[in-house]
Order: sequence, then C-alpha cells, then structure tokens
Amino acid sequence: MNQAIGWAAMGTGFTLLMTSLGASVVFIFRKEMGKSIQRAFLGFAAGVMMAASVWSLLIPAIDGTKEAGGIAWVPAAGGFVLGGLFLYLLDFLMPHLHLGEKNPEGVRSSFHRTTLLVLAVTLHNIPEGMAVGLAFAMAAQHPQDQALYAAAFALAMGIGIQNFPEGAAISLPLRQEGMGRGKAFVLGSLSGVVELIFGIGITLIALQIAPYMPWFLAFAAGAMIYVVVEELIPEANQGEHSNLGTAGVMAGFLVMMILDVALG
Repeated sequence: MNQAIGWAAMGTGFTLLMTSLGASVVFIFRKEMGKSIQRAFLGFAAGVMMAASVWSLLIPAIDGTKEAGGIAWVPAAGGFVLGGLFLYLLDFLMPHLHLGEKNPEGVRSSFHRTTLLVLAVTLHNIPEGMAVGLAFAMAAQHPQDQALYAAAFALAMGIGIQNFPEGAAISLPLRQEGMGRGKAFVLGSLSGVVELIFGIGITLIALQIAPYMPWFLAFAAGAMIYVVVEELIPEANQGEHSNLGTAGVMAGFLVMMILDVALG
C-alpha cells in the first residue's frame, strides 16, 4: 500500500509542479494570455483528457474485468456513468466562474470573482488527479507488469504537459484582476493541489477494495469526459477562429495517444 501511495503522490506531485511552472509565467508576462492561444491550449487539454480516458482508463478497465472473468463492459459503462454524474453534481453545486464569463455557476455565494475563477480550474483538476492516482495504484497492484508503470508515467506526463498552460490561464487573469504577482502565482499553483489530494485519496480507497479497480478507472474516465464536453471544448470554440481550438484538441489527443502507446 505504501508503495502505491508513494507512486500516486509522485505522479500527482509532478502534475502539480507543472501547474506551478505554468503559473510562474505571471512573473514574466504582463498581459493576459491571448484569446487564440488560450483556445488552442484549452483544446489541447481536452484532447489529452479524451485520449487518456480511452487508452489509460477505459481500456485497462475492460481488460482488467476480462482477466477477472467478469462481463467486460459492465464496470466500464457503470463507472463511466457514475463519474459523469459525480462531476455534474460538483458542477451544479460548487460556485465557480469560467474565464470570459460574467455570471458564476453553481450555488450562490459571496465568493470574490478571483476565488470563483480559481474554483473553475480546480473543478476540472479533480478527475485528472484521480486518473493519475489510479494509474499508479493499478501499477503497484501488479508490480511484475512494467508496462503498467510505463503507462502510468505516460499519463502523468500527458496531464502534466497540459497543466502548464492551465497554470498560466489562471495566474495571468488573476493578475489582470489587479492581484499581485506573488498571490496570483500562489493561487494558480493551488488550483493544482486538488490533483494531489484526490489522487492520493482515491488511491487509498481503491487499494481497500481492489476488485473494484475497473469501476474506479471508468469513474475517472467519465468524470474527465464530462469536463471535456461541458467546459473545455465549448470554451476552446468560443469566438472567431475556433479552428484553433479544434487543432488543439487534435494535437492533444495525438500527443497523449503516442505517449500511452509508445510508453505503455
């Protein structure tokens, strides 16, 4: 168990580090990220998450169920639906404000606009942390299968790459809101802490009920796909030149697919 938790902490720690590196650009750039670049980055994040949901989560869930002698599609479909419902509830209940929007979503609150912006990014970091944590937990459960470790590293690498622009996408707008560079950097970095928390948390749960690992994997996939369809793709296609967002999706999917297939 300790080994699995250690790997999960390392994997999600890397994604947190990449978020912090992205947030650090607030010390370099004075202006907010251009809309075209922002759309391309959002699309890239969506592509990475879609590919990770298939290759790193759903396919292992199906294969694991087959090996256990179960009905392959049941955990994959059931967990996928539950993951989507989980994110739907969070999206419905958690107060948050998406970039470029004026009206916050979720239950009414007295939170400041900057807090709502951070919560919006935090919301879709939750399934990313869960996915990385579960990938390393599954690898730790099968120490003889080195391919699982490679696949987990590939997933952490892919999520980490797309976390860099996410960190910048939260720290730069906070700076534009009048916040000091130091505080904007800290809040941008903290938006990635949720990945570490949920990654280790779900690993602890999954290790206690290991036979249900396929359900957990599919759960993380459903949560990620919900974020992609509900938030990332619509935001990536706002305004003119939405083809940049589409190109970002294609590039992100391609990068994550190559990482998973080549390393896993």
